[in-house]
Amino acid sequence: MNEIINITKSAEEYLSKLIQDKNETDLSIRIFISDPGTPKAETCLAYCKPDEAMPDDMIINLELINVNIEKRSIPFLKDCEVNFDKDNFGGQLTIKAPNARLPNISPDSPVEDRINYVIYNEINPMLESHGGEVNLVKFDDDIAVLQFGGGCQGCGMVDVTLKDGIEKTLIEQIPEVKGVKDLTDHSIDDNAYYK
Repeated sequence: MNEIINITKSAEEYLSKLIQDKNETDLSIRIFISDPGTPKAETCLAYCKPDEAMPDDMIINLELINVNIEKRSIPFLKDCEVNFDKDNFGGQLTIKAPNARLPNISPDSPVEDRINYVIYNEINPMLESHGGEVNLVKFDDDIAVLQFGGGCQGCGMVDVTLKDGIEKTLIEQIPEVKGVKDLTDHSIDDNAYYK
């Protein structure tokens, strides 16, 4: 695991002190990427109680702390470094995850990751010409639930874009997707491309 993520000794000592200050037994640290493989990806670090750990988490047992790594995030945490730099104000914990925003997709990747890959690499580049974008809110019961923004919000052509463009593309490329649903409030049309 150390070839995927490097937690420096100074970071381990700092995180250990934070855990001790909490006065809770069996507390560990959990590292994961929110919105992995997308431009919105963020590396997250949180306390993890035993009942919050996932059964498929990868566990790193360091000398001072235990670290849970979310299974879905592992490919995006390759070459990640967690470090603590001391300074005159105490110091700063930094997490560098150069692969967090890179699409790391395979046929075995979760459906959400594959949908985001298609959205960010094929669909959004086309919508950008109209100042618009679309994001996956969730994937539920074979339906990709989407939200439009920018020039697509309130646009008179959004139904055509949704059904003839986005839905068709997602269904062709991701067998699990059977349809799409739009959660956007299109009554707000201040920036709409077509009114």
